[in-house]
Amino acid sequence: MDDRFELPAELNIYSALETRDALLAWVAEQAPKGREFLEISARDVQEVDGSGLQLLAALGHGEQRWHLVEASSVFAEACRTLGFAAWLDRRYLATGAAV
Repeated sequence: MDDRFELPAELNIYSALETRDALLAWVAEQAPKGREFLEISARDVQEVDGSGLQLLAALGHGEQRWHLVEASSVFAEACRTLGFAAWLDRRYLATGAAV
């Protein structure tokens, strides 16, 4: 797997279980690498709902800290609407990422 987790284009209730399983497998693979932060990209997200954002919120309760490195405009708007605007911290977002 990659050093960055790419969220799927559809981050919603219909893909939640599959995304959760892939995300947890990736987190387990990253743990031994001793990184301060896990990097997650939402650049390809075109559809998102509360279930999708819940996955990331739950990840925040784990041992590994994470930050968003890219965000599509759809994902960024969902974060703002549902109270997760702090995830859109410009210190971590890649240049040119939609926020």
